[in-house]
Amino acid sequence: MDTVRVGIIGLGGMGSNHAGYLSRGEIPGARLAAVCDVEPARLQNVSEKYGEDVQAFDSADALFEAKCIDAVIVATPHYFHPPLVTQALERGYHAMSEKPAGVYTKQVRQMNEVAAKSDRVFGVMFNQRTRGDHQKLKELVESGELGEIKRTIYIINDWFRAQSYYDSGGWRATWAGEGGGVLANQCPHNLDLWQWICGMPERIRAFCHFGKYHDIEVEDDVTAYAEYANGATGVFITSTGEAPGTNRLEISADNGKVVLEGGKITFWRTRVPSSQFLKEWPNGFGSPEVWKCEVPFRGGGEEHRGITKNWVQAIRQGTPLLASGDEGIRGVELANAMMLSTWTDDWVDIPVDEERFYDELQKRVAQSEVKKEGGKVMDVDGTF
Repeated sequence: MDTVRVGIIGLGGMGSNHAGYLSRGEIPGARLAAVCDVEPARLQNVSEKYGEDVQAFDSADALFEAKCIDAVIVATPHYFHPPLVTQALERGYHAMSEKPAGVYTKQVRQMNEVAAKSDRVFGVMFNQRTRGDHQKLKELVESGELGEIKRTIYIINDWFRAQSYYDSGGWRATWAGEGGGVLANQCPHNLDLWQWICGMPERIRAFCHFGKYHDIEVEDDVTAYAEYANGATGVFITSTGEAPGTNRLEISADNGKVVLEGGKITFWRTRVPSSQFLKEWPNGFGSPEVWKCEVPFRGGGEEHRGITKNWVQAIRQGTPLLASGDEGIRGVELANAMMLSTWTDDWVDIPVDEERFYDELQKRVAQSEVKKEGGKVMDVDGTF
């Protein structure tokens, strides 16, 4: 097709952002054709904001029935992502899900099964995959330059949030409204990058703290320990209650250590592999010679626009997706495993026991303050 007509479902912060750059013509081969939101106030002055030819709808059903789009970006609260993407794919529309792909793996897996049977293009908005530093680090790992990974340490506690942030919406930081805290809201990108660059672990032991720093139901502090098939280990630490925070990914491997922090990639390369040195060095104390290397990478990265451009190119020309929708389940699985490990006070194997997680989550949704106050939220089975 010459031009992909894109619809946006959900005109909150992210949905409005997507609608903005699409309406300004910043995505070659695409134009904003329609927007949709259940809040009437968000649909006011749509033609003034986005153009006279942009249609507005108050329900996804109405949008799909109008047949005025070819593809849709779902930018709603988390629980709605899988059912709306599924509905779009089943009706013959290409689909993009905002992060996270969903709240629990059972829901996301079912969405992926529908996508696998469809000939439509399904993407997920993992915009941090477009960044040059993240792509270069992934390239280093996959090239074998680092050798076999021994340990990963990912600290992302620069997600500081004041209580007023959580108080700004009744659905925020509740089991019924959002389905989680820092893992579901702030860290989907980091969980994705962790597995995208370093691979998926075999099992996880985690310690999530609920309302440790804030008056909220869900987790705002997490420390997780992971084990991989090759014997490597990993640590993942995140929080919304610490300041100043750190954003640092460190990978220790046989040929040295690489650190991504502060917009720089530094590789401390051992002249010989550490596994070889420790077997052959005859003099007791000693360590391999190390070279400190600053690794160059292309700057920038188009973030959300970049993922949308790539998705549109895939629709029009069959270009491979940088963030295929079916990959969204991996970060959700890591988050589910961390949560389930805390709830059961035990190790959790990957793939996670999706039924057990679903049941545990449902218990907490039933007791959520949003439920008690009669708020209209989506249950974990995708219904109201």
